[in-house]
Amino acid sequence: MANKKTVDMTSGSSLKHILGFMIPTLVGYLFQQLYSMADTVIIGRFLGEDSLAAVGSTGCVNFMIIGFCMGICSGFAIPIAQKFGAKDFPTMRKFVANSIWACIGFAAVISTVFYILSKEILFLLRTPSNIIDEAHIYLSILFLGIPVTMMYNMASGIMRSLGDSRTPVYFLLISSGLNIILDIVMVQTMGIAGPAWATVISQLVSGLLCILYMHRKFEILRLSSSDMKLDMKAIGKLVYIGIPMGLQYSITAIGSVVLQSSVNVLGSTYVASSATAMKVSMFFCCPFDALGSTAATYGGQNMGARKLDRIGEGLKWCVVIGLVYSVVAYIVLGIFGRNLIGLFLEEPSELLLQNTALYLKCNSMFYFFLALVNIVRFLIQGMGYSMIAILAGVFEMVARAFAGSVLVPKYGYIAACLASPLAWIMADIFLILTYKVIMSRLRSSERFGRRSYEIIHATVR
Repeated sequence: MANKKTVDMTSGSSLKHILGFMIPTLVGYLFQQLYSMADTVIIGRFLGEDSLAAVGSTGCVNFMIIGFCMGICSGFAIPIAQKFGAKDFPTMRKFVANSIWACIGFAAVISTVFYILSKEILFLLRTPSNIIDEAHIYLSILFLGIPVTMMYNMASGIMRSLGDSRTPVYFLLISSGLNIILDIVMVQTMGIAGPAWATVISQLVSGLLCILYMHRKFEILRLSSSDMKLDMKAIGKLVYIGIPMGLQYSITAIGSVVLQSSVNVLGSTYVASSATAMKVSMFFCCPFDALGSTAATYGGQNMGARKLDRIGEGLKWCVVIGLVYSVVAYIVLGIFGRNLIGLFLEEPSELLLQNTALYLKCNSMFYFFLALVNIVRFLIQGMGYSMIAILAGVFEMVARAFAGSVLVPKYGYIAACLASPLAWIMADIFLILTYKVIMSRLRSSERFGRRSYEIIHATVR
């Protein structure tokens, strides 16, 4: 039986559930970005522009690999949310146990392979020679920490799938403060390796706290020895949903890798400019990430309960929230965007200031399209159609790769600034049409099933 820590989104006000889930999730994303941004700020101020560029040059690769791991964990949480919505708690516990085994296997393989290949990846990206050594140090440490990253994301994903979006945030607040303190202490003795290790240690703390809390407070997650048995059918279901969600990040990131490679050729100042702008932009994009997570859990629970009308209602409210925030973010960045750059460097060059402000302006102008990408894609995934997310990622990949390989060499940095908006629009066209087709088919199937029941019932009578 569910306890008071869980939230059933299959009944009651959709808007209330969405806001109640989204706001704590948003706080969590903000603090995740805060300690990611803290790395960048501290590195820029303590170590200078070249070190800032070194961290920036790893961003797309980090997103591709770490994003894949986070996507897998989000995918593993979807069957858990669906079984929770269907009130099938024994099967839910089986999925929880097998998601643990699957995470251990994926983490071991991914961490080992990409730690070994980290230097070769940076060479392939044509990373400038003056920053490649520091970039390698930073990236290789993050790859070593992949098991820790997956542990935290899996634990927090399980809690969110049961409707508890608040508890992971509390532990994230603790780890964020710890990360900032460790950043400042370790960067002065270990250089660029310090902030990387600080990130890994902080995620380890938050992950362990999540696991301990779940074990003590969530009675429906108490796993017996029979629950912990490896079940290949359950593993297959988890992998079927998890890998496509992981690949959506990686496929999207392939385009970002091509784009990053083209920016690297422009020089370290342009790399630092795009890295700084991306950090600011990612912070302002946290509400879109929170909307996506909310849509996935809301869609998963209501799909499990077969409440299609509530799914459409939830989508409507998420879109309204996304539109309002997009307008606010564009206004704020338009007025204060240039001032935010001073957080990262004490004396930024005029070229860096101009380039960073241009990137922020070009991206924030199209934020609503990013909101739609996150909301519709994650809603579809929560409903169980995770393979479709790969196709949406392909559209984003193609758009960014085209911008990096064709537009940036021809038009320069402005093309790099507009690459992401182009990718969002391409993905939106596909996702919106796909959502309409899915809902149409589900409603047709539901009507057919209802008519069949009425015919049989009338015959029996």
